Amino acid sequence: FYLLFQGLRQISQRTISTASRRQIENRVPEKQKLFQEDNGLPVYLKGGLMDSVLYKITMGLSVLGKTNTKIFML
Repeated sequence: FYLLFQGLRQISQRTISTASRRQIENRVPEKQKLFQEDNGLPVYLKGGLMDSVLYKITMGLSVLGKTNTKIFML
């Protein structure tokens, strides 16, 4: 048990120390520009294809759930 704990401790220390050396590119200004652009799209679809897919899946599940509720209530 002690050896397992020591191994996990070494891995966690190594991960933390290597993560701090990497430079992360700041992409916030790009995202701000994208979302503030006036292109007629609602904000929940401005993220691109993935936002559109998630929106359609959510709406489909909502309609399906509402339909199943109505059928069940009959």
